[in-house]
Amino acid sequence: MDKAIPRVMLVGTGSGAGKTTVTCGILRALMARGLSLSSFKCGPDYIDPMFHSRIIGACSSNLDLFLSGEETVRFLLAKNSADTDFSVIEGVMGMYDGLGFESDSYSSNHLALATQTPELLIVNVKGMGLSLAAMLQGYRDFRQNNLQGVIFNGCTAGMYPVYRRLVNDTLGLRAYGYFPDIPQAAFESRHLGLVTADEVSLLQEKLDLLAHAAEECIDLDGILSLGKNAPPLSYEDKWNNLARQEPVRVAVARDKAFCFFYQDNLDLLERLGAELLYFSPLTDSRVPKGASGLILWGGYPEEYARELSENTPMLSSIKEAVQGKMPVIAECGGFMYLLERMTDRAGNAYEMAGALPGECSMTKKLSRFGYLTLSARNDNLLCKAGGKIPAHEFHYSDSTNNGCNMTAHKRGREWDCIHASNHLFAGYPHLHFADKPELLQRFLMRCREYGKEQR
Repeated sequence: MDKAIPRVMLVGTGSGAGKTTVTCGILRALMARGLSLSSFKCGPDYIDPMFHSRIIGACSSNLDLFLSGEETVRFLLAKNSADTDFSVIEGVMGMYDGLGFESDSYSSNHLALATQTPELLIVNVKGMGLSLAAMLQGYRDFRQNNLQGVIFNGCTAGMYPVYRRLVNDTLGLRAYGYFPDIPQAAFESRHLGLVTADEVSLLQEKLDLLAHAAEECIDLDGILSLGKNAPPLSYEDKWNNLARQEPVRVAVARDKAFCFFYQDNLDLLERLGAELLYFSPLTDSRVPKGASGLILWGGYPEEYARELSENTPMLSSIKEAVQGKMPVIAECGGFMYLLERMTDRAGNAYEMAGALPGECSMTKKLSRFGYLTLSARNDNLLCKAGGKIPAHEFHYSDSTNNGCNMTAHKRGREWDCIHASNHLFAGYPHLHFADKPELLQRFLMRCREYGKEQR
């Protein structure tokens, strides 16, 4: 089917070009105009969508071609753009940065082509003159793309006409405005990138500053016109034939320590019959009563290790659930929480749930980063032996017991990972289930069986 979805993608010359800052400014300014918005993040990042969500008042979604594939990404774009006036997609890294250095597969540009979305390139112009034209010519001509214009970041009002004439006269590219330096609107960061939106000091004031700059300095009317002229999106409803099964209650950890989740995973769980019971391992005393399954997403448990370790009733409840063979999915930080001990960056060790043998500690360098494919060595909670699952990792920690029931494959390398049994799937990799609903169907089937066994 075809659907008219006014949309643009904001891509950058690389990480640090200002994509998130400019995207947040544009979203906030468009909201102030009374528009209803959908927002998306290219790739697997959890943190940028949190900022989008705080602005638009609804969950932002991820569009990841490696984890979901082109057809499912188009479906998710259509699904999550329903009943809104305009959609903004924030790119990832540089415009052509994809899987390794050989290809732009899974890049922002790949996503723009797969969804026929016009691209606007954000470029930081500090210290640049004519070289700007040379660089932009490279971006324009390097590969097939949907590049329609540029936004100059770190630009002054006085220099904007100069840069605008340069790219227009030299390259025929349209300038859609500029974004000035606003030091007082900077977001704080930590080892995984920006801190979460809930942790930013004076967030609303900073967003207001960004919105004012966007309204004053960016051609918002031009961006809206560009997006409205985007071609209709052709897609298929990938979940149309999914039958809703018998309801089953699933406990889902959700607080400051466990905040890395994909909204589409939650939507799919509910579509398949799950009643989600949210709880906080930080402040609650036990897994929600009546739950027949448990999900522990990732997040920043290392930042709250003391509080988690001091909540001994919750630790006991989690351990009891795992050892009692309740179906459990635990990703990255959730997996770390299941171990016996966690050592933070300062070297302080804290007792965790002890549901799995081993401990974890924070590292100074990234332990794992990027996409991988998991292959199952045995039948387990999510798939049968031989099943393959796309995943991604991004963590500054390592464990003495990463599991050995799956094999991770990444560009000619492989290693053991994941604790996977008929009731447990726990390890560092993060999963997006939208393209593989059968994985959650299998999980919920086991949850229903467990619920009946407990009656």
